[in-house]
Amino acid sequence: MGLYKNLFKQTAIYGLATVLPRMFSFLLVPLYTNLLPKAEYGKVSIIFAYMIFFNVILAYGMETAFFRFYNKEKNKDVVIETTMVSIFWTTITFLCVALLYRSALADWSGIDAQYIGYTIWILALDALVIIPFSKLRATQKPMVYAAIKIGNVFVNLILSVLFLLYLPKIVHNNPDGFLSSIYIENFQIGYIFLANIIASLLTFLVLSPNYFLLKWKFDFVLWKQMMRYGLPILVAGIAFAINEQFDKILLAKLLPANIADSEVGVYSACYKLGLFMVLYRTAYTLGIEPFFFSHASDKNAPQTYAMVTKYFVIFGSFILLSVIVFADLFKLLMIQDSSYWVAMKVVPLIILANFFLGIYTNLSVWYKLIDKTHIGAYISIVGALITLVLNYLLIPSMSYYGSAIATIAAYGSMMVISYYLGNKYYPIPYDLKKIGGYLFVSILFSAISFYGYRENYYVGIGLLISFLYFIYHNEKATLLKIINKKPS
Repeated sequence: MGLYKNLFKQTAIYGLATVLPRMFSFLLVPLYTNLLPKAEYGKVSIIFAYMIFFNVILAYGMETAFFRFYNKEKNKDVVIETTMVSIFWTTITFLCVALLYRSALADWSGIDAQYIGYTIWILALDALVIIPFSKLRATQKPMVYAAIKIGNVFVNLILSVLFLLYLPKIVHNNPDGFLSSIYIENFQIGYIFLANIIASLLTFLVLSPNYFLLKWKFDFVLWKQMMRYGLPILVAGIAFAINEQFDKILLAKLLPANIADSEVGVYSACYKLGLFMVLYRTAYTLGIEPFFFSHASDKNAPQTYAMVTKYFVIFGSFILLSVIVFADLFKLLMIQDSSYWVAMKVVPLIILANFFLGIYTNLSVWYKLIDKTHIGAYISIVGALITLVLNYLLIPSMSYYGSAIATIAAYGSMMVISYYLGNKYYPIPYDLKKIGGYLFVSILFSAISFYGYRENYYVGIGLLISFLYFIYHNEKATLLKIINKKPS
């Protein structure tokens, strides 16, 4: 049990590093939706969607390759040096080229050139800290990792509140003051990205000693091996970005121009209610990836992975049901402008889709361990094709609800395909009966709560208690073993 306790401890710390920043981000959603019209919030969401794509491209699979080779190679310093030098020069090249052609990028994307410039700087600064953050995870320094991650989002939050909420009031009350001379009217979107730039710059400065300590050695042979490992992950990452964000871009392209930005705005706002499942999945992934690689040589590794996956599904099923039962309470906290609530019907689908993605993350361990990351790329491409085709077919008639259906179809397909192929190449003895049972019951109870008894919390809480008893009944022996008691 010590193995699982160590995993739980690291996942909890990485979870803290994920949950607290996202909790800060919770405060930004009501801030944005209260101060920005739906169309303006839609524009911000579209810019962030493009940023996700470029984040993936600028990492080009080197983060996962770093973990693989850091645990595989005896000379770990050369892995760190080679990876950081590679990321540094590709990022600097991107920064120079993108700034040079930002006007062309603005014309191509339909986004203001000034916002394009801000976005380029954010992307570059974030790319430069990818490996320093990975190094903290690989060297078992989750507390330092957590502190820096939390600090980044805290600075972003404080500056966003200052720029969007308090600065206009200060200028209004003191029109002759210094701040009035630098304040820009109707620049809310610009201030959002300015806050992000400052936060990213401070994060880079904190981690910049990693670059000062570099000997700038570059092992070309190792780099080629890492690129061969990482490039399929890049393809998978682009496909993942399509699944995660391209729906917002397609909504803007396929819907009539007079409603497109507003539809993206309401969809993006309600999409945020799936954040609890995203938090769980992200925190788990941060803790589990180093864990999987570090225990790959254990003879009982398949049994360990099977057990971990089962408990991921148990906790995830409870989160799924809990968030759906209380979704209408969460919307009061996060989205106070009721005009956004029209998109609430997508919430159950988005939460379930993110749960499927989390299960896929567990199931996909096999192709990383046997160095067949190209298979992961193929699976992600299938998911991306499903996303693109269904969005293209459904958006004109169903708008963002079609996008939600496409998302759940893509992640569900990836989950099933990964299980099928994994069973062929790297068999893991998953307890399908229990995993399927927890998943089925949580989905059934969620549907009953949201579509049959929505906002009836007597029924919803009753379903939650029933599900908890269902878990206890099935896992009683294990739970008692963990607390060092013998079942009667």
